[in-house]
Amino acid sequence: MGVFEDKAERNIVVYSAESSTAQSLTPSSRAQVTGQMRNPLEFVRSFMNSFRERIVIGKTVLITGAAKRVGRSITRELHSAGANIVVHFRAAEDAARQLTDELNAARPDSAICLQADLLDTAALESLVPRTISHFGRLDALVNNASSFFPTPVGSIDQCAWDDLVGSNLKAPLFLTQAAAPHLRKTHGAVVNITDIHAERPLAGYPLYCAAKAGLLGLTKALAIELAPDVRVNAVAPGPILWPEDSAFDAEAREHIVAHTLLKHAGSPQDIARTVRFLFNDAPYITGQVINVDGGRSAHL
Repeated sequence: MGVFEDKAERNIVVYSAESSTAQSLTPSSRAQVTGQMRNPLEFVRSFMNSFRERIVIGKTVLITGAAKRVGRSITRELHSAGANIVVHFRAAEDAARQLTDELNAARPDSAICLQADLLDTAALESLVPRTISHFGRLDALVNNASSFFPTPVGSIDQCAWDDLVGSNLKAPLFLTQAAAPHLRKTHGAVVNITDIHAERPLAGYPLYCAAKAGLLGLTKALAIELAPDVRVNAVAPGPILWPEDSAFDAEAREHIVAHTLLKHAGSPQDIARTVRFLFNDAPYITGQVINVDGGRSAHL
């Protein structure tokens, strides 16, 4: 990296040989930069942090289940980094349109919302050509949408199987398969949202845990299948957001949080920042799972 002053234009220019890019700092920001230049190392660090944050400018990310909860946080995080976003939803149309309007208000023509039922493979796969038709490219896929409900042994039926395995395993497989040719062209990435209970099952949720375990295995298998052109990783949340139903009462929540090493619940932003890291700052990471759980999985 080089930092020099363009005296003709009276701008400070920072050049990165690694990315073959240069950025000019205009006179309006010159005073601030001049102060930082008294500590060149600090200036370079500050610039590179800013540069990394903007790597995804102009790239397109398709996020399933993007309208609510963790998906919404991931959407906002990647959009703030400069990405164009495809907001997928199944039934939450109002929330999806509101979020899309919010993103486009911040940056015009940077987001669209598309509906598809995860259990309808043909409709799900159609998200890819619809994305390409609008933005012309696909750089990243976040398989976030998921069903979650208890299935004690003795109560499991075909409907529960179709829903839990369909949303948590089948849909990510077929959507990634449809996206793969386009992700190869852009040397893109896939992030699957799994669960720490994929490896350490949660009592009363055998089918959900099995489906997430399948997604964990699929993550590693797809990393092999799509290498070296596409990176595939997973993020496994711990206690981040409680289910919207009353499946976990106050006592159960306290018990779960008490078994984390950090002794508090996380936030959706913790997941969003990890997804952003895997897209932005992890070019040599693939086939891996990052547990974001406050250390809960370390001693479950």
